Amino acid sequence: MYLGVDEAGKGPVLGPMVAAAVLADPAHLPADVDDSKRLSPDRREAIDAEIAALDTVAIGVAFVEPGEIDRPDTDMNTLTVRAQARAARTALSGDVAAGLGEPVRVVADAGDTDEERFGRRLGEFVRRERDGNERIDDRGTVPSIDVTAAHGADADDPVVAAASVVAKVSRDERMAAIDAEYDDYAALGSGYPSDPKTRSFLREYVADTGDVPDCARRSWATCDDLLAAAEQSALDEF
Repeated sequence: MYLGVDEAGKGPVLGPMVAAAVLADPAHLPADVDDSKRLSPDRREAIDAEIAALDTVAIGVAFVEPGEIDRPDTDMNTLTVRAQARAARTALSGDVAAGLGEPVRVVADAGDTDEERFGRRLGEFVRRERDGNERIDDRGTVPSIDVTAAHGADADDPVVAAASVVAKVSRDERMAAIDAEYDDYAALGSGYPSDPKTRSFLREYVADTGDVPDCARRSWATCDDLLAAAEQSALDEF
């Protein structure tokens, strides 16, 4: 049994980034668990439900909202480490992890070009508690860990693949909830800048309000471009 960690939604202009951690014996997972990108939406949802129903598995999920992503004092590599660490802490703090020996093996999909650096930082962040500041957690509630981070771990390792499925389904559920908040508009789409539905929603919203919605990462270039275009349009009309 070991912990797999991954995230979904690193690049979209809408919605949160979501990290997930799954503590499991690979033999207990669905046989066809795979990188979420290689599964159909229906199969992802079915696998997510199967994993959640297993009492031998612990799951942790962490959301990084657009407001945190937009903060000028951070960057996506740090946010990815922090999100994975939050998810890992949740999975490691429950009953499933209580009987494990230490250190607990952790395999993470590396969110940095430098796999070794990402793994080292993830190990450091798991030992921290986020409460507005970061401080070392000395309460002993989380076991010590041995982290390996690798690019493509979500495709190569079944437990990391399980985490990728949980992260993706969790983000999709959040995006559906966000979509419902904007029922005066057409569908938000996937939230990625390349998605025509997403771009159409943002253009219409900016045209109506003069600003991007709260669900948008306003630090993304897509938002800057749309706001600049709206401002120029207003100037041309004036």
